[in-house]
Amino acid sequence: MNKYAIIETGGEQLRVEPGRFYDIRHFASLKPEFLSSNTKILIYRVLLIRNETTVSIGQPWLKNAIVKGRILHSHIENKITVYKMNSKKKTRRKFGHRQNSTRFVVDFISLDGKNL
Repeated sequence: MNKYAIIETGGEQLRVEPGRFYDIRHFASLKPEFLSSNTKILIYRVLLIRNETTVSIGQPWLKNAIVKGRILHSHIENKITVYKMNSKKKTRRKFGHRQNSTRFVVDFISLDGKNL
């Protein structure tokens, strides 16, 4: 918990720690057909890095900061059901959506070429 980074990927910001896995809706630079397991990824959009007592903040991103990881697998999340109904007009519409998701694990957080 002393070492973590805040990254921006898939339209959201995540707090990541080395050795943990996270689910992301999509990676902006990778297409779904290239998301096979054990594909190494580098994330350069690092907003903040905390290493024990020192905190480095980027404006907007840190230079020379990389989060290194690998993709575990791609999967589809649970179905979300959307039900629309107009009571006076007697119209109903029901449909669902399943979001594609990718699970990746963070191996290293590096700043200025040194692994934290």
